[in-house]
Amino acid sequence: MITKDKVIEIFCIIDEFDKNLHAELAKNLQLPSHDGKGKHYRNRKGRLSESEIMTILVCYHFGTYRNFKEYYLNCIRGQLRQEFPDAVSYNRFVELMPRVFFKMMMFMKLYAFGRCSGISFVDSTMIPVCHNVRRYFNKVFKGLAKDGKGTMGWCHGFKLHLLCNDCGEVITFCLTGANVDDRNERVWSVFTRVLYGKVFADRGYIKKELFEHLFGQGIHLVHGLKAKMKNKLMPMWDKILIRKRYIIECINELLKNKANLVHSRHRSIHNFMMNICSALTAYCFFDNKPEALPVHIEKTRQLELFA
Repeated sequence: MITKDKVIEIFCIIDEFDKNLHAELAKNLQLPSHDGKGKHYRNRKGRLSESEIMTILVCYHFGTYRNFKEYYLNCIRGQLRQEFPDAVSYNRFVELMPRVFFKMMMFMKLYAFGRCSGISFVDSTMIPVCHNVRRYFNKVFKGLAKDGKGTMGWCHGFKLHLLCNDCGEVITFCLTGANVDDRNERVWSVFTRVLYGKVFADRGYIKKELFEHLFGQGIHLVHGLKAKMKNKLMPMWDKILIRKRYIIECINELLKNKANLVHSRHRSIHNFMMNICSALTAYCFFDNKPEALPVHIEKTRQLELFA
């Protein structure tokens, strides 16, 4: 269960970011006070600040509650009512959630995400929006959710492509339909903007054209071999690091089982996107992020030099 000290810590970080962002926007942008026809715009502050809304959304993904309504009514308006004395009703809060989408994206990109260290891991996970039996009756994601097949079977929804470094920090992500291949050019065009060095993947990323395209940009794609493929010599360093793919797999498990990334109760596309962004943001505050042991890696490098 998330503690009050953790909630205060998260709020202070988000509020500091929000104040700095507001100061920069006020310095570089001049927002109009009227529409030119004599009608003035109102800029009245709400009961809940945007920092409080973002904090409430992030704290939900610490795995205490499986239902957001129960979390908001019992935790925010119950146990944490002193920390959020001006909390609005649940229905009103759901209406306010899309307002902080862009600030949440900027905070996630500038603060929550890590940087590429030259050793990266890539993987994808399915995000179903409903049961396969009800895929023809889903109206919220009609025309957006797709049918795709993964390692766990068929799924109706989306696919989340993740890229992380050796410290267990998410570098960037890409959300596509469930039928999009992991080797899609558009997905890797997003990854190559922040990627360099070596990237380790599973056998689902085997493609000669993809390897050559990335190698031409200075990126070395390392993956396993299928049963009928010709065996190629691989450095001991790469063999050991490819076993460290448990880092990205543990991230997917934490996002799904603890951060409530997947559920089939979305009633709007905006709140679906807010759920993904707030879950990825909450992950950066987790204390049990997986990472490769630096001492073990240093010993491995020494063994490789002596080999």
